[in-house]
Amino acid sequence: MTIERGSDKHGARADEALAGEVEGAMRAGRSTHAQEWKDPEPSGEDQPDVDLNPNGTLTGGTAAGVDSGDIEGRSQLATFLGKEVWPATADVLRSTAEENQAPDRVLQQLAGLPGGRTYENVQQVWEDLGGGREERF
Repeated sequence: MTIERGSDKHGARADEALAGEVEGAMRAGRSTHAQEWKDPEPSGEDQPDVDLNPNGTLTGGTAAGVDSGDIEGRSQLATFLGKEVWPATADVLRSTAEENQAPDRVLQQLAGLPGGRTYENVQQVWEDLGGGREERF
């Protein structure tokens, strides 16, 4: 038997009730309250506007040491290499990418890997290809 826990502040019932209160507004992207007094107050003059559309004007950040191109390129490599291949040599990585029908760009990148090294993960491959490394604090 599994016991589900809610947040530390509320019980599971209170969490579900609070989630239900905002669900309509999140789906609709606008207020769903019939009474105006239930609507949230707008942002203050010295505060940024709240944006309900995260795919709109808000953008995510990247860790120090990498940019969005690094994140995208490393992710594309990982897509065509998979989880099961590690640890692997450059030859194994190239053949795995070919089997997974990787685009020419990925195959060209992997062709530039030095031989004789065993890679433990996609980050090591990405760094050997000249990509950035996330700096951890």
